[in-house]
Amino acid sequence: MKTKQYEIEPISEDTLIVNMGPQHPATHGVLRVVVELDGETVVKATPVIGYLHTGIEKTMESKTYSQVIPLTDRMDYVANLSNNLGYCLAVEKLLDIESPPKAQFVRVLLTELTRIASHLVWVGSHAHDIGVATMFLYAFRERELLLDLFELVSGQRMMTSYFRIGGLAKDIPDGFDSKVKEISRVFPEKIDDYESLLTKNRIWLMRTKGVGVISKEDALDCGLSGPILRGCGVRWDLRKSNPYSGYERFEFDVPTGTSGDIFDRYLVRVNEMRQSLRIVKQALEGIPEGDFIARVPGVTLPPKEEVFESMEALIFHFKTIVDGFCAPRGEVYHSIESPKGELGFYIVSDGTPKPYRVKVRPPCFVNLSALNKLVSGRLLADMVATIGSIDIVLGEIDR
Repeated sequence: MKTKQYEIEPISEDTLIVNMGPQHPATHGVLRVVVELDGETVVKATPVIGYLHTGIEKTMESKTYSQVIPLTDRMDYVANLSNNLGYCLAVEKLLDIESPPKAQFVRVLLTELTRIASHLVWVGSHAHDIGVATMFLYAFRERELLLDLFELVSGQRMMTSYFRIGGLAKDIPDGFDSKVKEISRVFPEKIDDYESLLTKNRIWLMRTKGVGVISKEDALDCGLSGPILRGCGVRWDLRKSNPYSGYERFEFDVPTGTSGDIFDRYLVRVNEMRQSLRIVKQALEGIPEGDFIARVPGVTLPPKEEVFESMEALIFHFKTIVDGFCAPRGEVYHSIESPKGELGFYIVSDGTPKPYRVKVRPPCFVNLSALNKLVSGRLLADMVATIGSIDIVLGEIDR
């Protein structure tokens, strides 16, 4: 059988090759899986990607460093603030600057709420795949509260582009504290509702327990990260192992599983939402006064009260920002713990206002590589649950 990129031949006359996707509701995007079946048992599953054609990495190389930020929103578009943070931290490492404490606390708070929002989309859509339509409605109902907060701080519900190189686009608005407190008050009870609906549900257990299993050794060999790795019992979280944005100040636990199946991945994500709420409460209580963006001439906009020596200095400063600042020559890599796993940005600078090369290490792309190990020997119906348990977003895979 000829496919888009290669030819796949059945291993025997008794097997059948079928296409799942790329336009399929359970592939969570334009993913095509070439599935080889022996009856209803999966013999082999080969993911075929490249249908999205975003070209984000190459587009980044034609933009100034600041202009790249809105492009990062379009990768994992249900966790865009995490993308913003990873990129901004990489550029800040290149420039050898650090955002002020206030910006760091707000960044942590908002990215943890982003983690919850991403997990809500996951648990809602994953449960819907398996047949629990009510869970989808519950999860998206609560997600609206988070989107309202993102809109409050940035003016946008999804593509926020709120983080900036050196800090935040603007200071947190009035009403921010009360909105976060409302979320912190409401969500624990809502998460309990999710568990009462799913955790002991017989149908849910039958579809997830012992399904999509991957061993700790195979997960490490595949380079997996995030909930799919922690579901195998590996306590690996970049917020703990390589703290950034002041995560070492916060107390939280890293949930793990034991069997590495779909059910353990579900429990890990549910418990991560609870831990994120712990971090959010600590961050809200600890937000200090001060600047929301670092004062770096030629890189960040100055506070309104800053006075320049001359009109020429003022014009030069704004011209540098409009045309783009020139980063020093060199290369950096910085990664964060996104809701899906390790999200890393590798940037090469040639000393011009635009990055010479940008390469993104997206967790969805790497985690998808384990699909064949997860589904081989299982029924075709289990593929729906297994693909959903990986939690992929094709915008991050195709870039």
